Amino acid sequence: MSTSDTPEVRRHMEQLAAEGIDVVRVVYPDLIGTDRARDVLLGHLPAAVAHGLAFCKAVYHTSPQGDVVPVTGGLDAGLPDIAVRPDLGTLTTLPWEPGVATCLGEVTEPATGNPAAESPRDLLRAVLARYQDHGLNPIVGPELEYFLLEPAPGTPTGWRRAPETAGAVYTAGLRADPGNHLLRTLRQLHELGLGVVTGNHEFDGGQYEINLTHSDALDAADRAFRFRAAVKELARKEGKLATFMAKPFPDAGGSGFHLHFSCTGTDGHNAFDDPSNSYGLSATARHALAGILTHAPALAALANPTINSYKRFGPDTLAPWLVDWGLDNRSAMVRIPPERGSSARLELRLGDASANPYLLIAGTIAAALLGIRAGEEPPAPLEGYGYDTTRSPLLPTTLSAALDALESDTALADVLGKDFTTSFLTYKRNEIERFGRHVTDWEFTEYAYHL
Repeated sequence: MSTSDTPEVRRHMEQLAAEGIDVVRVVYPDLIGTDRARDVLLGHLPAAVAHGLAFCKAVYHTSPQGDVVPVTGGLDAGLPDIAVRPDLGTLTTLPWEPGVATCLGEVTEPATGNPAAESPRDLLRAVLARYQDHGLNPIVGPELEYFLLEPAPGTPTGWRRAPETAGAVYTAGLRADPGNHLLRTLRQLHELGLGVVTGNHEFDGGQYEINLTHSDALDAADRAFRFRAAVKELARKEGKLATFMAKPFPDAGGSGFHLHFSCTGTDGHNAFDDPSNSYGLSATARHALAGILTHAPALAALANPTINSYKRFGPDTLAPWLVDWGLDNRSAMVRIPPERGSSARLELRLGDASANPYLLIAGTIAAALLGIRAGEEPPAPLEGYGYDTTRSPLLPTTLSAALDALESDTALADVLGKDFTTSFLTYKRNEIERFGRHVTDWEFTEYAYHL
C-alpha cells in the first residue's frame, strides 16, 4: 500500500471535505522563524504526503528583504531542494479563511531522508532527545508581546502605533484598544487551537501581550510559531501591521518573549520542586538555572537575534542587561516565580519577540541541560533592583558580540549541532555586514547639515 493510499490520509481527506475544506496550507519555519508555506489543493494531498513538496533549501538562507545569503549548502551547492511533507497530526482549520486548513511541514533532505540541518523544529527535537537520557521532559510556557501599527502616510516609517494611548498599562477593553483588536484576536486564536489563555494591553501604546498555556517543549514551540504567524495575518486582514520586532520605536519599550520553563520526571511530577531544598527548588532546577546563567552570553544570539534586539536592553528597561537571577524579581534575567509544587519553574526574561521560538527554546533547554550534566550551582540570587554592573556580568550589548559568544561556546554549539551553528553564524554575520553598509536616517540628521 502506498503512502497516498493509507487509511490515515483518506480519513483526513474525508473529514476535511466534509468541513468544506478544499485547500491545505503546509507551513514550516525558516531560520529566523518566519513562516514559509504552500497551498495544496485537497486532491493533491496524498502526493504531497508521499513525495513531499519541493522547496529551494536556500529559503533558510534568505534575508527578510529577499537576499540569498551565501551559507554553505545553498548557493555554493547550486540551490538544491528540501522536501516538505504535511504533518497531518497538526491539521487545523483557519477560522478567518473559509475552505482552508493548515498544518506544519516536516523538512527532510531528499538525498538522505534526514532532517535538514537548518530546520529549527528538528533542532529542537534533537536537543529534546538528549533529555531522555536524564529521565526529564522539558515543559515550556511562552509569553509574547507585539505592537499593532496602522498606516501613517508621510511619516518616516509609514506606520504608527494603533492606538498611541499612553499610560494604559496592563488593561483590557476599549480604553487602550478602541478597535477591540485584542478581544477579536484572542477569540480567533482560540478557534485555531493555539492554547491562548489570557491577553492584555501592555506597557506602551499599541503594545499587546498574549499568553499561551504551558506544554511539552515541542508543542509549545509549534504553538508560539503559529501564534506569531496568525497574529500578523489577522492584522493584515484589517489593513494593519503586527510586528514582533524587538524595539520598533525609540520612545517606547521593547517587546519580550519570556519563557516559563520546568521539567517533569519519569513519575510525571515537577522535577524542579523540592520544598526541603534551597529556595524550594530541587537540585535539578538549580543546576538548570546555573547552566542558563553560564551560557547566557551565547544564548543571547538566539534569544536576541537581530541588530535591533540590543536597543531593547539597558538600565531601567525591565529587559535584562546583566547575567543574574532573582526570586520573583522582574529586573533579573532569570526570575523564579513565587509558586512551587506543580507550578515550580524558571522564567527566562532574556528573549525578545523577534526570536525564533524553536531556537529560543532549544537554546534555553540546551544550556539548562549542560548545567544539569555539570551539576553546577548558581550564585546567590539578586536582591533589590538590578542593573548594577558591579554585582553581575554584563550580557552582550551587540549582535556581533553575541555571535562571537555563541561561536566561542563550544559546549552549547555541540548540543545544538555544529552544522546548524555554522549556518546561523554565517547568516547573521551577513546581516551585520549589510547593516554596516546602510546609511541611516540618524546619520543624515546628525551630519548632513553641519558637516
